[in-house]
Amino acid sequence: MSLGDRTVELRALAHPLRLRMLSLLAGAALTAAEIGRELTITHANASYHLRQLLTADLIEIVGEERIRGGIAKRYRYNAARAPGQPAGSPGDTGTDPVSVAAADELQLVCAAVAVELQRRSAHRKPGPTLLNDAELWVDPAAWEAIWGQVRAASDRLDAAARPPHTAGTVRVNATMVLFSMESDR
Repeated sequence: MSLGDRTVELRALAHPLRLRMLSLLAGAALTAAEIGRELTITHANASYHLRQLLTADLIEIVGEERIRGGIAKRYRYNAARAPGQPAGSPGDTGTDPVSVAAADELQLVCAAVAVELQRRSAHRKPGPTLLNDAELWVDPAAWEAIWGQVRAASDRLDAAARPPHTAGTVRVNATMVLFSMESDR
């Protein structure tokens, strides 16, 4: 993946509404109109943000259908996409051009995630909650193993996602941001 591609991807992610769209599209292929109804935004607004996600190759068009004389595209999260090694993954030294240049963009994504997490937490049901926010020093082998386990759990959640309001499902939040940090000395 080129530096320009990584910047486009991170900019596309740096918007809370697009993060919500990606969450919806992990569970089902939806049209802009369906996304607009689910998120209570206009069809035009949904289409605009879908184009940003499509340009960043974060979603794909998986079908088209005729609706009232027009053609509606169905979009889905592009789970098969191989974007290369994400910044902060095991083995990332923080010095390759992509991770260094994308640092500012990643901060924008984290800011968008924080806004989205605040919105989601307002809908939390009473009951067990798992929160882990930590800045730790760990053995590199342990870090790599844990990173892989969290990645696998994230992949399982994506695979288990269903369309919004599907009978027998429960609405959940999963927010995971893992990255190695520079030493402050």
